[in-house]
Amino acid sequence: MTTSDPIPIPDEALSETFIAASGPGGQNVNKVATAVQLRCDVYKLGLHPAVYQRLKELAGSKMTSGGEIVITARTWRTQEANREEARARLAELIAKAHIRQPKRVKTKPTRAAKAKRVDEKKKRSGVKQGRGKIRFD
Repeated sequence: MTTSDPIPIPDEALSETFIAASGPGGQNVNKVATAVQLRCDVYKLGLHPAVYQRLKELAGSKMTSGGEIVITARTWRTQEANREEARARLAELIAKAHIRQPKRVKTKPTRAAKAKRVDEKKKRSGVKQGRGKIRFD
């Protein structure tokens, strides 16, 4: 699955609650509940265990102990704009969880590299030894 493909999120896994928002809007924010709190039940997404583990790490404190991701969007003055932003942020989070990091392949230095390193250390040691006090015996 590539990152450009949108990950399908079933509607039964989502629940939205509109709450009073702070921020721009003047008196309107006191009267209208424009901020949205989007809850996504991760178990209903049917994710692979590895993807679920990465999602859990990425979500951090946004994920509850009951397996729900809670996203609050309150940037915009309308419910619809905040709803779109919350869904986009959720989709981005799930898309990031689907990206698997390549495993690091451990390498060892070659024998020639070890010998070169030791030679350079000896040369540097000789330079520093030459900086010592001069004795007139």
